[in-house]
Amino acid sequence: MTDTATSVLLVEEDPIDAGLIQASLAGSGDQSFRVAWVRNLAAALARLGREGVEVVLLDLALPDSQGIAAFEQVFAAAPDSPIIVLSAPGDEQTARQAVQRGAHDYLVKGQVDGRWLLRALRYLSERKASRGALKDSEARFHAISEASPLGIFVSDAQGRCTYTNAAYHEISGLSYEQTLGTQWSQAIHPDDRQRVLAEWGEAMRGVQPFQTEFRFVQRDERDERVVWARVNSAAMGDGLARQGRVKTVEDITERKTTELVLQAAEDELFEERERARVTLNSIGDAVLSTDISGKVTYLNLVAETMTGWSREEALGRPLAEVFSIIEASTREAAANPAQRAIRENRTVALAADSVLVRRDGVELAIEDSAAPIHNRDGQVAGAVLVFHDVSESRALARRMAYLAQHDFLTGLPNRVLLTERLTQAIALAKRRRKQVALVFLDLDYFKHINDSLGHAIGDQVLQLVAERLTTAVRATDTVCRQGGDEFVILLAEIEEPQDAARVADKLLSAFAVPYLIGTHEMHVSLSMGISVYPDDGLDVDEVLQNADTAMYHAKACGRNNYQFFRADMNARAVRRHFLEGGLRRALKQGEFRLHYQPQIDLASGTMSGAEALIRWHDPTLGVVCPGQFVPIAEECGLIIPIGRWALREACRQVRSWLDAGLCPAPVAVNISAVEFRQKGFLEGVALILQETGLAPSYLKLELTESILMQDAEASASVLEALKTMGVKLAIDDFGTGYSSLSYLQRFPIDTLKIDQSFVRDITTDADAATIVSAVIGMGRNLQQRVIAEGVETSEQLAFLRTHQCDEGQGFLFSRPLSAEDFGRLLLAGKDPVRAQLSG
Repeated sequence: MTDTATSVLLVEEDPIDAGLIQASLAGSGDQSFRVAWVRNLAAALARLGREGVEVVLLDLALPDSQGIAAFEQVFAAAPDSPIIVLSAPGDEQTARQAVQRGAHDYLVKGQVDGRWLLRALRYLSERKASRGALKDSEARFHAISEASPLGIFVSDAQGRCTYTNAAYHEISGLSYEQTLGTQWSQAIHPDDRQRVLAEWGEAMRGVQPFQTEFRFVQRDERDERVVWARVNSAAMGDGLARQGRVKTVEDITERKTTELVLQAAEDELFEERERARVTLNSIGDAVLSTDISGKVTYLNLVAETMTGWSREEALGRPLAEVFSIIEASTREAAANPAQRAIRENRTVALAADSVLVRRDGVELAIEDSAAPIHNRDGQVAGAVLVFHDVSESRALARRMAYLAQHDFLTGLPNRVLLTERLTQAIALAKRRRKQVALVFLDLDYFKHINDSLGHAIGDQVLQLVAERLTTAVRATDTVCRQGGDEFVILLAEIEEPQDAARVADKLLSAFAVPYLIGTHEMHVSLSMGISVYPDDGLDVDEVLQNADTAMYHAKACGRNNYQFFRADMNARAVRRHFLEGGLRRALKQGEFRLHYQPQIDLASGTMSGAEALIRWHDPTLGVVCPGQFVPIAEECGLIIPIGRWALREACRQVRSWLDAGLCPAPVAVNISAVEFRQKGFLEGVALILQETGLAPSYLKLELTESILMQDAEASASVLEALKTMGVKLAIDDFGTGYSSLSYLQRFPIDTLKIDQSFVRDITTDADAATIVSAVIGMGRNLQQRVIAEGVETSEQLAFLRTHQCDEGQGFLFSRPLSAEDFGRLLLAGKDPVRAQLSG
């Protein structure tokens, strides 16, 4: 037996059947087979796991596996080896099933013919060798194809793609999956497809080799690239019939690019040669030339357009007739530049304010130069003028100068122009012994419009405000946009300060009318500060600064009013600046503290909640109450980080009490309008609850009526999201705003808080008592709890209990406590109101 003998694995339990098969192969005298015999499936699988065999003879009745299951396990272990199934007589059905599932043939035991078995094994061996050779041949073809710089596209007899190589993918920009099964012509550039298909059809009719050039279009998400290709195609056949075609594709983009560049260069050189005799030294848009006598010899198309003369009409005419120029300042005829260039034999330029009068009388501002033309002997033979229209650039320069002094959004004068006009007005007023007033105004709560409705609506509001301001003042006055939502009005030459007050009153009346933008009705009010020259300052900066200071004082006085500057305002401005700086430092250095004031269930006397109240412990000023710093924080934008700190600290503290085994009721945190309208407010609340690990049911957010009603629809959406989150909601200072009862019913509110201004007077003022009792009844009907703020006397408490108010909060029960004191109160389980209730 030689080393090249085919290995055969015989899997047969019966030694007699196994011997017969072995004897059949041995009796043939052919030593090209090497037979290994195993008795069961386990041994067969072990043998196949150790080494491969070339043919498997498998009995389907083994001691450890029967039927198709035995075949499938062997087939899985030797998928590349031919399997001949050995079947018992009468069980051919199972053998045929095995053939259907991958067996090469089956034999019936007892009917095995040695010569037939030998031929079958030789056939399987030769077939496997042929398949291996074919596979090797295909691998070689694939390697050669993939290494080829030429793209290869193979199609079947119907023209459908069966194979493409890597070079084709790179040239066409298509992947193998995109080409497989498609027609080769689909990748052709749309502008080339009709031509190429016509050439293809002609070649196919004559059964000729096909060659052409066309473009591929490679596209991706960012770019589109054209690739030029040369294609050769030839038919494939088996000697009897055509089986398809193979096409080779060569990238000729570089060659085509070079050809196009060379062609463009030739075209450009030709054009340059055609123009060389009159335009060699030309650098402008319009070109006009004359002979030595000043007669026109050439106009290009731009010159024809600018002068209004066609070339045919202008040739031979005097230059002054075709090229008529004047000086803009004097309106007199300007000197002929061509004659001067000829006379002085040098390049000359027109005056800076030269105007070309076109044939139809239209005037164009131009810039030009004239140069002499020399003949072969170097003698002056004429002149060439090069000129272009600068009307647009001069208009642009004027436009740029305008924009430098005006606001882009509103078209109003900006700070630069205001400073210039205020300087002039002060100088004029000084000479004429007059007064000048400056009204510095700011739109109240404009940031809320931007935050809730977007900057596009905000910009429309600013434009409408600019129109209304301009309409409300004299034509001699200047309305300026200082920046953002700040405007300044310069009232030149007033007789007395009261004139400025009348203008301010007029503005307040004008802005009482709401704006309607789309479906949004917006009320915009003004806070105005007025300073007067020379009483409130002797120069521009001082007058402007004092008007700004007075404006901030108007905001502090409740907004929607005006204030004249007073000397003591500077001290307040300094204090405001000091407080703003202190607030920034307080955030960095942790100077804020939260105090907690209990809220009491008036029926049971138990603590039902607490309100978190912020305090600022300034190292210099001591404890600063919210009323002193919150308005400043809102104006300078610090209210958002301060509010975020307060919310996080309250949640952290409640979580800490819970971890200590205490059982605090929900803690209420006040939310400012700026925070509520800020984008990401909902996400911020959710993130703080997640970071602190506090259940939402322990948090109550308090918002005022005015916050919610600024944009009721948007407010309802935010409140619903908070309610879904599990956070409790309360309307603070209820009764002081302008709630719509329909919206109040829509808002998912848990608690109404009666403002302390009503509670303070319920025992002495019948109106206050009526309002409080009405709010309590409203809350009961709306299934909302009602809490009264500012309860300080036993008489007030008695009134509230009589009218069945749910909760109370105030000094009668407890002052706001530090976190430590409030924690001790929880630990001791003390009830701050039971004594009053029992009395």
